[in-house]
Amino acid sequence: MAKSRIRTKIPELEQALSGHFGDHHAVVCRKVIDHIDHIDGAIADLTTEITRRLVPFDAAVTILCSITGVSQTTAQVMIAEMGIDMSRFPTPGHLAAWAGVAPASYESAGKRRPAGTRKGGTWIRRALIEAAKAAARTKGSYFSAQYVRIARRRGPNKAAVAVANSILTVAWHLLSTGEFYVDPGADYFNTRNDPAIEAKRLQSRIEALGFIVTVQDTAA
Repeated sequence: MAKSRIRTKIPELEQALSGHFGDHHAVVCRKVIDHIDHIDGAIADLTTEITRRLVPFDAAVTILCSITGVSQTTAQVMIAEMGIDMSRFPTPGHLAAWAGVAPASYESAGKRRPAGTRKGGTWIRRALIEAAKAAARTKGSYFSAQYVRIARRRGPNKAAVAVANSILTVAWHLLSTGEFYVDPGADYFNTRNDPAIEAKRLQSRIEALGFIVTVQDTAA
């Protein structure tokens, strides 16, 4: 039953599968399987209870799930941790700081320097980071483009936190207005700037590599 490249390793597979399975192995396996079944049952019961308690918040869950990368479980965690009344947070920045996905700074002797992120809610931060990674894998999305731009300069971890911050900012606005998320698209960063300014920036980058480039308007 081996497939693809594994077929060339059939002799090794046969050797790995040869062995002995005695009565004592069966006892141990039965205990492990019973334990897994018990955990699965507990998870199913808790999932049913969570779903029942979140019925009044179905509209909010649907809104949050419209955000790229946010699954139903992530939306449930967000609502359980931060609620749906965004008036508690004057700005999206306040919410991001509370959740632990906002930049922090350290000040000493009148000088300030970056200090990672602020300490915040463990569960919502973890859920947002997972959502950010899922959004980064969604090709053609705004968050994917944002992740690539930041990861190139500052690394994947800081890029994931930045995307998590953006997701939470979007969530604040959507829950405040009751609207659904509309993805700006992966080309947002290329179209938001004035074409002349963007052309000048690209020209500077090319010239820094040792080339000479002339920019001319196609309409000319």
